[in-house]
Amino acid sequence: MNLNQEFQHPPVNTSDWFLTVFIANIPLIGFIMLIVWALDKNGNPSKANWAKAKLLWIAIAFGIGIIIFMFIGFGAISGIFDNFNPDEFDIS
Repeated sequence: MNLNQEFQHPPVNTSDWFLTVFIANIPLIGFIMLIVWALDKNGNPSKANWAKAKLLWIAIAFGIGIIIFMFIGFGAISGIFDNFNPDEFDIS
């Protein structure tokens, strides 16, 4: 990227950032818009970089959530089988 390409896009002003953050925080629409902004080749590069960073934070949070969910699930399953005695189910 040369210096002329860098100045093709003016800085994003406060009202644009306000609207951008507002839209990004709408549950499903915001996620879709983050993908659109991150992949937009003709848009403002600072907004694209912000969208990529926000998507990365979402991916990290999702991964940590999955790990926590697995720990809770394994703990619940092991708690269910703590008092399991197969001799109680003797059919004969």
